[in-house]
Amino acid sequence: MTCTAPMPPVSFFALKICGALPISPVLRSTTMQSREYAKLTNAFPLSATRPEPLGPVRTIAVTGGKGGVGKTNISANLAVALADMGKRTLLLDADLGLANLDVVLGLAPKYTLADLIAGRCTLDEVIIEGPGGVLVVPAASGRRHMAELAPAQHIGLVNVFSELERDLDVMVIDTAAGITDSVLTFCQAAQDTVVVVCDEPASITDAYALIKVLSRERGVDRLQIIANMVRDPNEGRLLYDKLSRVCEKFLGDVSLNYLGHVPQDDWLRLSVQRQQPVIKAYPASPSAQAIAEIARRTSRWQAPTVPRGNVEFFVERIIQRGVAA
Repeated sequence: MTCTAPMPPVSFFALKICGALPISPVLRSTTMQSREYAKLTNAFPLSATRPEPLGPVRTIAVTGGKGGVGKTNISANLAVALADMGKRTLLLDADLGLANLDVVLGLAPKYTLADLIAGRCTLDEVIIEGPGGVLVVPAASGRRHMAELAPAQHIGLVNVFSELERDLDVMVIDTAAGITDSVLTFCQAAQDTVVVVCDEPASITDAYALIKVLSRERGVDRLQIIANMVRDPNEGRLLYDKLSRVCEKFLGDVSLNYLGHVPQDDWLRLSVQRQQPVIKAYPASPSAQAIAEIARRTSRWQAPTVPRGNVEFFVERIIQRGVAA
């Protein structure tokens, strides 16, 4: 299957997945397409004072089996911590139907991914700067059609950023909760998947279910685990061991790695109320220090050797199977 149309910003998704998304009527003009695509490729101009990264962008999907485990807070603070370390970081809100990263970070975006897909704006108009210089891609909340995108459209949202990889070091994807197609697709597209779990029976059960589906249906068999909202490091390690034993018993081919713990403290609660990342509002707090350590550990991961993990292969497989919106 061959794509031959020019490249506008919105139909860029469609071009990446050969027509999975329709081209907006306002972008049908070839002249406009060329102009808007030029704007897209300049969305992240290289700074004269910052070095070009040596390798491809590292893509990290942060997910959790159930809602309420603190996944979005982990995503936001991890992205800010990485930016504080000098990493050029982009944070994508992939909870497409019930997005709230902008609320967590105290941002007021003019446009969201829903506007981009509808053809009302370009990619660089969606991206806003968050705390610590993190580049944030906000999604919409209360948009049912965004929560019901086809798998090819999900992967298109990730793959569109491959054109910007020279100018980014890390892309953090905050997925929705559960085991929907959206969650599974974003996790499969990422090079690294982080599962956030807390010490509750429902959280552990749902985390196991998510890991099982990712492994058996999507081939994701290497995952990082964060124990969130625990009392101390020992409780975090015990929680990880509990989940690891279950996975080892029933999913022998899955490899789990303990990335660390984040304690529940008053500083974290206050930062949520202030709509600020705890790593900025209270950098000396136990929760902020724990997240900073997790960021340091991720920065020591082996550098990726391919542009986007298995994204290009996955897109090709979608096309071959004829998946359409």
